[in-house]
Amino acid sequence: MPDVTPSTTVRSPLRLYGRSGELAILETLLTRLRAGRGGTLVLTGAPGLGRTALLRHALDTYGPDTHATDTHAPGTRAGGGTRTGPGAPVLLHATAAPAERLLPYSGLHTLLCSAPGPLPRPVAGVPRPDTAPTALLDLLTTLGALRPLLVCVDDAHAWDAGSRAALVFAIRRLTPARGVAVLLTAAEQHAGERDFAALPELRLGPLDRSASRALLDRLTGGRADPGVREELLREAAGNPRLLTALAARLTEDQLAGRGGLPQPLSGGESLLDAYAAHVDGLPDGTLLLLLFAAAAEEHEPEGAGADAAVLLRAGQLAGVDPGLLGPAETLGAVRIDGGRVHFTQPLLRRALLRRAPLARRRAVHRILATVLDGPHRTLPRLLQSACAAAGHDPALAEALARAAGPPRPHADRAAALTRAAALSTDEALRGERFAAAAEHAWLAGDPGHARALLARVRSVPAPGRAHYVRGLIALRDGPAADAGEALLTAAELLAPHDEGRAVGALLGAAEAAWLTGDVPGYLHAMGRIGGRDRTPGRMKDPTHDPAFDPALDHFRAGMCAVLEGRPDDGRALLRGCLDAGDRSAAGALDRTGDPAALLRSGIAALVLGEVDAACRAGARALAAVRAHGPEALLPQALEHLAYGELRAGRHARARVHAYEGLRAADRLGQRNAAAALHAVLAMAASVEGDGAACTEHAASAAADAGPHGLGQAATLATWAVARADLAAGRHTRAAARLAPLVLTGPRRGHFAALMLAVPCFVEAAVLAGRGEEARAVVGEFTAWTAWTADPQAPAQLARCHALLAPAAEAAARYEEALAHHARSSGDFERARTELLYGQWLRRRRRTREARDPLRDALVAFERCGARVWAERAAGELRAAGESVAGSGPVDLLTAQQRRVARCVAEGATNREVAVRLSVSPRTVDHHLRNVFAVLGVRSRTELARLLDRDEENAANP
Repeated sequence: MPDVTPSTTVRSPLRLYGRSGELAILETLLTRLRAGRGGTLVLTGAPGLGRTALLRHALDTYGPDTHATDTHAPGTRAGGGTRTGPGAPVLLHATAAPAERLLPYSGLHTLLCSAPGPLPRPVAGVPRPDTAPTALLDLLTTLGALRPLLVCVDDAHAWDAGSRAALVFAIRRLTPARGVAVLLTAAEQHAGERDFAALPELRLGPLDRSASRALLDRLTGGRADPGVREELLREAAGNPRLLTALAARLTEDQLAGRGGLPQPLSGGESLLDAYAAHVDGLPDGTLLLLLFAAAAEEHEPEGAGADAAVLLRAGQLAGVDPGLLGPAETLGAVRIDGGRVHFTQPLLRRALLRRAPLARRRAVHRILATVLDGPHRTLPRLLQSACAAAGHDPALAEALARAAGPPRPHADRAAALTRAAALSTDEALRGERFAAAAEHAWLAGDPGHARALLARVRSVPAPGRAHYVRGLIALRDGPAADAGEALLTAAELLAPHDEGRAVGALLGAAEAAWLTGDVPGYLHAMGRIGGRDRTPGRMKDPTHDPAFDPALDHFRAGMCAVLEGRPDDGRALLRGCLDAGDRSAAGALDRTGDPAALLRSGIAALVLGEVDAACRAGARALAAVRAHGPEALLPQALEHLAYGELRAGRHARARVHAYEGLRAADRLGQRNAAAALHAVLAMAASVEGDGAACTEHAASAAADAGPHGLGQAATLATWAVARADLAAGRHTRAAARLAPLVLTGPRRGHFAALMLAVPCFVEAAVLAGRGEEARAVVGEFTAWTAWTADPQAPAQLARCHALLAPAAEAAARYEEALAHHARSSGDFERARTELLYGQWLRRRRRTREARDPLRDALVAFERCGARVWAERAAGELRAAGESVAGSGPVDLLTAQQRRVARCVAEGATNREVAVRLSVSPRTVDHHLRNVFAVLGVRSRTELARLLDRDEENAANP
């Protein structure tokens, strides 16, 4: 009799994280069953991914009168006992039940246990084994005819072949109309799984990063130190059971980062044993080849796999037939693709290494080091030798450190330096190497590994490089003020021997001050760069400084001049920064250039108001990061480009790059970049008129902007919500939100964004009857307009004057604004001026004159996708006596609703849509319900057909 109490499943947590798509599919199955129609679903997945948790969820949610037995405690009942009533659903749940309650079917006695009330018994004793499948079918049909029947079978792969065959026989002959639903779970890569191959399957994958984070926060109460959190998430690899086990083994001090983490982390032994058990039946030679593959992949990039040729040579040296890798591929443990051997389950690789005795692992590494010959394999050979080392080896450590130089990828350099540090005997040298490894891990886009490496720095005092890396990490994922202090400390420690990193630390400290809006802090950090004096454009002795960078020097001096109130000096210096960057790019063979320098050029362009130049610099910076790295700069490059496009009025492009940046920031653990990108998306949504999306993105930005002191992101998020209020006609609320940002006072907004928000405040304040407050800021905006090259500023200033002007002068001011708009691009801002002008004319009963600007505003708003603004223009145009053509049903949707509808029509699940649009599955569900209600459709199929018809009508008007 098989033991059906599984050892590879977990109890459901209080909430299932990251499984909204799977839960929706289960709910569909249960909804059909409540309506009297059946169905079948097989949940498959690797150990620990939550098969049983989902099955238990079905047990807990299927109707108020369902009876279930506990899968983990044989013979006990889940949910407090039997709950029955007239017409109550019957639930048959496979488990090991007391013998007197089992069905006396040969080969099926572990298949079903009792449902509410006694089960029907065979009329004439026990049927013969060959009639058992038919008997089971008859039983299920009989019970399904009485009331809806849910059959849950956990770990069905573990049953004997006869039971599996009988179950599949019965399932395949049940018609949906019989009111029987069957929910099975089966492990992947198990021989028994193949018996269910013909049935509908839902394959569980690992949790994504956000779901894993949410689960870990629930398990630890949010108390985990960021470095500890990243290490746990890395080790768990999206497996919820493993994450739960690893977190449970840590002490409070270890969780808080006050005590070192055990290496390796403990707690997942039983789960890793379950992974390793999948290959227990393979030949010894195959298992040795798998161990070679696991050891060879230990230092490869994630998902790169192991070189098949190296494995075969290692196998030959160990006396193993190379053909023995075939059984592992047949079983599904590995796949061979393009000469690389990949484990289908990353945790299987870890399980094989953990289970192998230390002496055997070292022998495997020694063999791999032997076959990795040739100069192009120097680093892999040294790494394998390091893994085989029995203790400290200063000579090997020095060889690894020498091999960890450019142009190797940062991830390879981090691996080499980590091994070099572990093999070093001198504690100070170990600390330097761990800090260097942490820097390269950070640059490779792995902040969790970088934090773990920093925790291994034991030298006192800690090297300046450790403070430098700690500050860089905090700059992207922590309080900006803390990052600034760490970077200033690093600069002081590094200055005597590492001028390049000292300058980098000071630039990082200046950026931290910029993020918070700390002007004195910015000037202090910039003034310390390289020990240079603060005279604009001067260094101590640039002619004798081989590292002199004219573009950087112009940037430093120009930014200081602007913030010190010398805009004319600043303009000339920042212009020199842009020119130097252009000359450098023109003379370089590689047109991509240095991404950090290009990002500084983009900042200089934005400060000058040259938004097109900022977009060009941002695009080049993004190309440079994609071509050469470092990966850690990808979210920042996308953020700068998206913000530049937003300033240029290209809101759709800004949204695309911001969504890509959000995905990168989430993957790389950079919450500060994510906050800035959410703010950009909130601004774009306020243009498109999607109030719900604007509010959601603004709230997401504020969630980290507040605790981390990100003044610029907070200002943009508030401005976005106010602009959405303005679009909806809520002038008083918009003015109340914007007043603290633009008026003088302790809550004033970020210095880099507050002037940009002034035109919105003036419009809202005038329409809300707060004209005197509006007048108070127009003077400052006038001075800024005279200095900046922003193409929209002159038109916006004229519009502000028109709003505040007496009736006799307003029309001329509006005409002046429109003349400025004619000399620049930007549909949205021009349309806003035309809308206000048309409103002003109509309210003075000049309706015929009002129609032209209102008509132009409507067309421009429609062209840039500003739905709510277009509705306002259409309403004003109708009020002016002109009929406005009706819109199609799809035009009634918000921009975000249209995006959700299009994704769903293309076949994406709610979870896939959420990932694609960087929103929560709950938000997608909310939008989809509204889409169905607005369009009057009842299914995804109807939605797809309606959208297709709408596209055809648009193509053939």
